[in-house]
Amino acid sequence: MNILVINAGSSSLKYQLIDMTVERIVAKGLCERIGIDGSNISQKAGAKEYASVTPMKDHTVAFEAVVRALTDPEQGAIADMSSIGAVGHRVVHGGESFTASELITDSVERAIQENIPLAPLHNPPNLTGIRACRTVMPDVPMVAVFDTAFHQTMPRHAYLYGLPYDYYSRLHVRRYGFHGTSHRFVSLKTAEILGRPPETLKLIICHLGNGSSISAVDGGKSVDTSMGMTPLEGLLMGTRAGDLDPAITEFLCDAEGKTVQEITSIYNKKSGFLGLSGASSDWRDTVASMRAGEDAGIRTAEVFAYRIRKYLGAYTVAMNGLDAVVFTGGIGENSSDARQLILQDTEVLGIELDQERNMNRETFINTADSRVKAMIVPTDEELAIARDTLEIVRNRCHRS
Repeated sequence: MNILVINAGSSSLKYQLIDMTVERIVAKGLCERIGIDGSNISQKAGAKEYASVTPMKDHTVAFEAVVRALTDPEQGAIADMSSIGAVGHRVVHGGESFTASELITDSVERAIQENIPLAPLHNPPNLTGIRACRTVMPDVPMVAVFDTAFHQTMPRHAYLYGLPYDYYSRLHVRRYGFHGTSHRFVSLKTAEILGRPPETLKLIICHLGNGSSISAVDGGKSVDTSMGMTPLEGLLMGTRAGDLDPAITEFLCDAEGKTVQEITSIYNKKSGFLGLSGASSDWRDTVASMRAGEDAGIRTAEVFAYRIRKYLGAYTVAMNGLDAVVFTGGIGENSSDARQLILQDTEVLGIELDQERNMNRETFINTADSRVKAMIVPTDEELAIARDTLEIVRNRCHRS
């Protein structure tokens, strides 16, 4: 069965078509500048490349462009859309409504809509993408795969904040966590590489990229994670501040004459690597600056690595043990500098970094006598979404 995986942003729509009989990417593409002048689509299908600059006033028009690209007689990937058995949609926030991926129905759509206050930047475009697909492909089963679902196994003491309990019971203010699809995929892949059942492992998964999060996975279940009610909490990220004293908001509002919304925007869009360095949100630029001996790069890298090390220690204690620290995501998989900075002085956890293995990006980057493994395991969120979609659609057909 071919599964189409959709990841809709506010002005973009990324997609992959995956042949699930062999788990092979048939085509992948991107619609950009939806609702903006200069909207365009680009697609690769093996050696064939498709590109078109075409007006896309909304996501429905964008999805129609996806259909044209996939079925283009010369540069497309399939003869017609009937060869697509199902569509899997990435949805950022499922709140407490969803503990697993779900077949999309009208009631699921309503629940995603109701969770918009918890993810005002992410859920609206996710929902728009779902509705666009259902308009163009009304008879094709569709599945919502939630970033927050994997972390719904966190115990109460991990997800509650020290706020009046009424805010949780009435407004659902709590830690939800994100990147759950990646954390789940990588934790299962790690167990497969180690040749051990997931239920026997204590893992810390470090998903590091422009957005970064860490999870403690004990026995195959998430028991804690660094992101909170929103993707702002936790680590230092490309433009996000991560953990900070909440009283800073009032202080900055008074000192700078800004609104809470303006300060929150700074936390999300002008902080992190960009804010600390004053130059760039790209980790590669931070590394170049650090290597050049510039304080901007050095201080940014130090804060990034130090915060991660704190989480490594905390999560080891939370799980009462540790079998492996796993790096994934754009930075986690590709930056030997990041891994070296993070794993310095972690001998107390039982990890010693093998510099040569780290530089060569080997799967195991710890020394032979390390008690705890340090690993690089590439993530594949699209494949994880496709697998969930296939399983749910097959179960539905079986029940029918």
